[in-house]
Amino acid sequence: MTEARCCNASAQLEAAMDSCDEHDGHDHSLSKIGIISVFGGLAFFLNSFLAEIFFGGDFYPQFFALIAAVFIGAPLVFGAVKALIHGHLHMEELAALAVIACISLEDYRTSAVVAFLMLTANLIESRQAKGAFKAIEGLIKLTPKNTLVKRDNDFIEIQVSELSIGDIVKVLPGDSFPADGVIIKGETTINEAPITGESLPVEKGANDEELTVFAGTVNLTGAVEVKIDKLGGNTLLGTVRELILKAGSTKIAVTKIVDKYIVWYTPVVLMLCAVILFFTKNMYAAITTLVIVCPCAFILATPTAMIAALSAAAKSGVLVKNAVDLEEAANIDAVVFDKTGTLTTGNLEVFKIEPFDINPIEFLKISSSVELHSRHPAALAVVGAAKRAKIDAENIEDFEEVHGKGVKAKYQGSNIIIGRATFLQENAITVPKDKSDLVASILHVAKNGKYIGRILMADKMRTEAKEAAQELRDIGVGNLTMLTGDRWEVANSIGKELGFTKVEAQCLPERKLEVVEEIKAQGRTVAVVGDGINDAPALAAGNLGIAMGALGSDIAIHSASITFMSSDLRRLPFLIALSKQTRKIIYQNFIFGIVFIVMGTGLAISNYIEPMQAALLHNIGSFFVIFNSARLLRMEQKNV
Repeated sequence: MTEARCCNASAQLEAAMDSCDEHDGHDHSLSKIGIISVFGGLAFFLNSFLAEIFFGGDFYPQFFALIAAVFIGAPLVFGAVKALIHGHLHMEELAALAVIACISLEDYRTSAVVAFLMLTANLIESRQAKGAFKAIEGLIKLTPKNTLVKRDNDFIEIQVSELSIGDIVKVLPGDSFPADGVIIKGETTINEAPITGESLPVEKGANDEELTVFAGTVNLTGAVEVKIDKLGGNTLLGTVRELILKAGSTKIAVTKIVDKYIVWYTPVVLMLCAVILFFTKNMYAAITTLVIVCPCAFILATPTAMIAALSAAAKSGVLVKNAVDLEEAANIDAVVFDKTGTLTTGNLEVFKIEPFDINPIEFLKISSSVELHSRHPAALAVVGAAKRAKIDAENIEDFEEVHGKGVKAKYQGSNIIIGRATFLQENAITVPKDKSDLVASILHVAKNGKYIGRILMADKMRTEAKEAAQELRDIGVGNLTMLTGDRWEVANSIGKELGFTKVEAQCLPERKLEVVEEIKAQGRTVAVVGDGINDAPALAAGNLGIAMGALGSDIAIHSASITFMSSDLRRLPFLIALSKQTRKIIYQNFIFGIVFIVMGTGLAISNYIEPMQAALLHNIGSFFVIFNSARLLRMEQKNV
């Protein structure tokens, strides 16, 4: 099937999505030819007036005007011929026919002016379209060209393209990281906003072996040495870049409809012009119609809006891998959340200690000293609480960890046991009952066979969860469901606090799928939000799968159709609002394009406008669409 494109601007938008480098080179050559034609033609056009002043008569003025028309119109005509040879119907055939028709009427100056306005419009639209694409490229071309790399115990400056895996680079304050890696010396504060959209910087250092630094993020405070483990397209930034480009190349439903029927547009327009010429016997009315109905504004309606929307999403740390998914987000009227790692941080925190007949400080010192040797999440929570209380751990002996139950050790000659109630009971220790067992994770502590207290922990709810839930309700998404494998008491407590309509606890993966399918069966469009690692089946079952907190996680990035690079839940209402605004602007563009063509055709038939005025109106119409779409670039998530 042939595919209609709007002159050069729309074609370049599509080419840009295929390859950034190819796009840049192609656009440069087109611009160079167009600029030469425009300025060369203008010289001859001005000479036509000078010839009229100095030589008089018609021959010399007409001769120079003809050369100007041919010079300026050549790129349009050659482009149209080339398209026809290759079996494509482009909108520039209409403009080319208008130029040729004016020449055939020996109205060379009108032909030159029409060609000038149309070619100039193509060049400006091309630049505007490229600018919209560059709005995305600007987000992802963040790595420096040069960096300091360690060679023979000294640091020398080389190009980033010369780096290898395992190289050690030094990144100074104010510089961007050249690749992904781990800090092996120093500590600093890093601005990760270019990737995550988060406004607050994060602190990382040589002791944080599990925290990767990412290409394109900015070192703010301290000089650090980084061991490189990913380069180029394999970095997180490279992955994001490729996914954004892929998203830009996909087509939403309205674009597919336009592509299906636009192939008939040029033949219908030619028939319309023939009818106008037959009934009015006015060639200029037909020529004016050819110019005014060249629907660049109509064809640019969708691609400019989608590229601007993808750019706005990327600036806020929302990675959309398919334009269709961005369009679908506007239809969401139900959201299913996984609890752990989504509504909560996924990390246990101590919120209360209950010592029995022992000093609280001594109780926490004993507990943290023993738990310091375990890597269990509950043990890490106890050690973290002690650090916050500035309680130093003591040396212990005979440490033993019983998987899934607890730990044992000797602390200053005393036998300490910490773990589940059943673990202490197995060791002949009586554990008092308490309602706290119903709403929290608890570690019980015994010393020399005597129960000395308990430590209450919980998975902390994200600070923005309540605000995000309210924002969703405010924009009309009132069906909010939480799924968790946790106990009913914990689930109901969180669900009630957030105002969810439904809570499912102690869910196995198959039950999560059933819940999603049940909501979809009600005719709702469901978004499933999870961490992207443990929730893959449920994410796939929803109309839209959204992975949370995917910074540095390739699994999370590829497991869902939309990815939030950080764990800020407020990105979800932002995404839905962006999708609705994008749809609104696309419809505005289409309506304007249709009204513009209908009214322009009426003015042409009524002889209210001439070819030159039609060409000028064509430019105005295209600019309206481009700048209307550009309003989406100003949409960013608030309060990040």
